[in-house]
Amino acid sequence: MGSSGSKPEALPPITYDKDGKQLGRYSGKKVCCSCGETKAKRDECVVQNGETKCGDFIEAHKACLRNEGFDIK
Repeated sequence: MGSSGSKPEALPPITYDKDGKQLGRYSGKKVCCSCGETKAKRDECVVQNGETKCGDFIEAHKACLRNEGFDIK
C-alpha cells in the first residue's frame, strides 16, 4: 500500500571547476553566473526599491541557487 515501485530521480552530480569552485548541477555554471533570470529580477528590484522591499525576489533567487545544488543559507 502506498508503494509505486518507482525510484526517485537521481540528481546530477555536483562538479567543480579547475580552481575547486562548485558548479551548478544543471547549468554547469559558477554560483555568480547561475540563475540569471532570478538574479536580474532581484537586482532590479533592489536598485529601484531597496533590499527590504524585495524579499520575494531575493528568496526566489536563493531557491533557484539551491536547486542548482549550491549551499545557500
